[in-house]
Amino acid sequence: MQALIEFAPWVVFGLVYKFAGGLYPATAALMVAMALLLAYDWFTSRKIPQMHLILAVMVWVFGAATLILHDVRFLQWKASVFYWITGFVFGGSAFVGRQTILERLLVKSLPEGTSLPATAWRNCSVIMGVFYLLLGSANTWVALNRSTSDWVTFKVWIAAPLAIVFTLGVIVWLFRGLIFAKEPAP
Repeated sequence: MQALIEFAPWVVFGLVYKFAGGLYPATAALMVAMALLLAYDWFTSRKIPQMHLILAVMVWVFGAATLILHDVRFLQWKASVFYWITGFVFGGSAFVGRQTILERLLVKSLPEGTSLPATAWRNCSVIMGVFYLLLGSANTWVALNRSTSDWVTFKVWIAAPLAIVFTLGVIVWLFRGLIFAKEPAP
């Protein structure tokens, strides 16, 4: 459910782009939707996740530049920059510090008394890092070589769902031993 809520601003962006006349109204709608996402976070849990805040600030800065300068490239680059930062954070955390970012995010969801080997956390972090670096590169390629309409389609209906599915796949693979463990016989 949380993943769907996080994806909602991009759905709003895609729908406004398609049905309300283009990129600039869609950018404004995305900026408002990000504010609503932060408000939803605050009202439901009395805190704002750091990733949502960072993404919202990036949307507002790059979105404002897009609207003020009437240049779509700012919004297109925001996506690549975000993916690249995410890739470097996930991948870099495998080599810096005692815990990877992935472990810090997910360790509380492990059943009590269970743990996963450090190599599993590290490998999954590197895999996620590489994925997000490649996704940022793909976004840049689409932005530079395809139409704005193609880029919007890629960003909203391909890249974002792919990122969600890939991340969930990595989590399932990481927790596979816990998820698919057989109950001990009495």
